[in-house]
Amino acid sequence: MLSKRIQTLSSSMTIAITVLALELKAEGKDILSFSAGEPDFDTPTAVKEAAKDALDAGKTKYTAIPGIPELLTAIQGKLKRDNNLEYETNMIQTNNGAKHSLFNLFQALIDEGDEVIIPAPYWVTYPEVVRYSGGVPVIIQTDDTTGFKISADQLAEAITPKTKLLILNSPSNPTGAIYTKEELEAIAEVLKGTDILVISDEMYEKLVYGDAKFTATASISEDMFQRTITVNGLSKSAAMTGWRFGYLATPKTELVAAMNKLQSQSTSNINSITQAAAVTGLDGTIDQDVETMRVQFEKRCDEAVKLINQVEGLSVVKPDGAFYLFINIKEVTNDSMAFATKLLEQEGVAIVPGVAFGSEGHIRFSFATDIDTIREGIKRIERFIQSQK
Repeated sequence: MLSKRIQTLSSSMTIAITVLALELKAEGKDILSFSAGEPDFDTPTAVKEAAKDALDAGKTKYTAIPGIPELLTAIQGKLKRDNNLEYETNMIQTNNGAKHSLFNLFQALIDEGDEVIIPAPYWVTYPEVVRYSGGVPVIIQTDDTTGFKISADQLAEAITPKTKLLILNSPSNPTGAIYTKEELEAIAEVLKGTDILVISDEMYEKLVYGDAKFTATASISEDMFQRTITVNGLSKSAAMTGWRFGYLATPKTELVAAMNKLQSQSTSNINSITQAAAVTGLDGTIDQDVETMRVQFEKRCDEAVKLINQVEGLSVVKPDGAFYLFINIKEVTNDSMAFATKLLEQEGVAIVPGVAFGSEGHIRFSFATDIDTIREGIKRIERFIQSQK
């Protein structure tokens, strides 16, 4: 009965584990969850007030497919202010989260057999939606020794006549790795003279730690600007996961027009109240709220890295951004799924196995929760590891 296409698709392992943890918690079990990619902070008050004002003003009707003019202008201003990127408003589309942005992009760009280069570890959605769209994921493996980043040489070796897209995610989910300006310049040099497009997922742009600096992929050169589709949103930086807001920007207006056509036949416009709230989330009003969250995330990151590296058998590279630790468990086991399952059953700790991200022998641990919970969770992980000896 089901189409071959839908049978190629797997459910998100991160969501599945989060749901299981919630179910166990509802049954009265003592569960600590480090599996969800969701800030524990509330949405900033100014954003919520903007949504209330929109409701009171009756802004509850259909809007234009790409988004209301005020929102497109706010995105335009954000990209200029933060990233020194200049787009016209017809180069921007708003979506129901970044997953929707990516779905639109892959559907509009990929023909059967087109290859899409994806560095691993990768966000779980990338290869799934590429396959669903008829494309072929080409995985470039990275590890702790390379800071979980691909090199220009690796990219050059992976390119074939069928290569259509390269996906970059900086800061990365699940590793927190950030590509430096110099690393992006080297990648740009490899791509010169090709027709390969770059999808740059910059969702965690505002969550950067220590001396690390974020560089927008499209800002590297005019050549990269022309070939890059920037994907971003407010889910992580503004704690707006449930609002479902993402956006994309590209100078290729024919691509945006094609995605507007697709969206007109699928979801139509995104939620009108979310659009009104997102204007406030993008125009600089909540910059201090975002910085307050970032500072807390960095404190949690430092504490979690210190504690994990004290656990025998575990090691972790300190992330430059996002809110995850991608922990190496290879001294304990190379079966991350078994590790995650037993840990949840035995100690009530929910994490995501590295195999979900294309990197066996690791687990993803979200530190988007309070310090005391992080400390208790790592104690339980250490106890679990000791029990396996």
